[in-house]
Amino acid sequence: MSGTDRSQAAGAVPDSNPGLAAVASAYQRFEPRSYLRNNYAPPRGDLSCPDGVGPWKLRCLAQTFATGEVSGRSLIDVGSGPTIYQLLSACAHFEDITMTDFLEVNRQELRLWLREEPGAFDWSVYSQHVCLIEGKGESWQEKERQLRARVKRILPIDVHRPQPLGAGGLAPLPADALVSAFCLEAVSPDLASFQRALDHITTLLRPGGHLLLIGALEESWYLAGEARLAVVPVREEEVRQALVRSGYEVRDLRTYTMPAHLRTGVDDVKGIFFTWAQKKVAV
Repeated sequence: MSGTDRSQAAGAVPDSNPGLAAVASAYQRFEPRSYLRNNYAPPRGDLSCPDGVGPWKLRCLAQTFATGEVSGRSLIDVGSGPTIYQLLSACAHFEDITMTDFLEVNRQELRLWLREEPGAFDWSVYSQHVCLIEGKGESWQEKERQLRARVKRILPIDVHRPQPLGAGGLAPLPADALVSAFCLEAVSPDLASFQRALDHITTLLRPGGHLLLIGALEESWYLAGEARLAVVPVREEEVRQALVRSGYEVRDLRTYTMPAHLRTGVDDVKGIFFTWAQKKVAV
């Protein structure tokens, strides 16, 4: 996983901004399968160790959805990359899920899994683990069937545009909730761009709606095949401050320190953050 779920290449934009243009150009070399091998196959993809990064992320998501507070009709996954694990606990609580990514290669990877096509990445170990920690007696096959049924569309997105999904209106807006994993810091050349990207995706969310955000702490680069991609290093307090500036109440903020055996040379990530934030209602 890690600074890492960078799969979440959700965007880069205006050619007038050299930093954003450079990000967009770098992501054209992004290789989804290399990224998946680096982060979702062992050792990082080994879910048998409860202290591993994969179980930690899945536990944060499952525990938050178990509160029953994060629910509704529609959810948008911002910068899905080639991964689906971030929605395994969400799919029981939302009937209309939109997945998104800046890169067509990532959107194609998602279609392979959703259509159960030959060669799709095998997420069954993740699905089994989520069923285990949720403890509802659900089979992993039922879990995957439900997620496939509730993902209604896969759309292009660019978090650096004021209208990240464009003006076409293909997704129901505003959404009741947003999920975003390893996206904003991975596609922002600096903290100011990170803040603006957060502001932009917040426009997709209804007042009172919830944002579940996962990202890398103090990471400056990661690999996805031939691509070496820059990341804006963020600290826990900077994430908290950015959320407050974008109009959120921070409900929960947790961090994970990447252990030495999971520092495999595919990035320089120091840790991971998970936050549950609620968009304030204007008074």
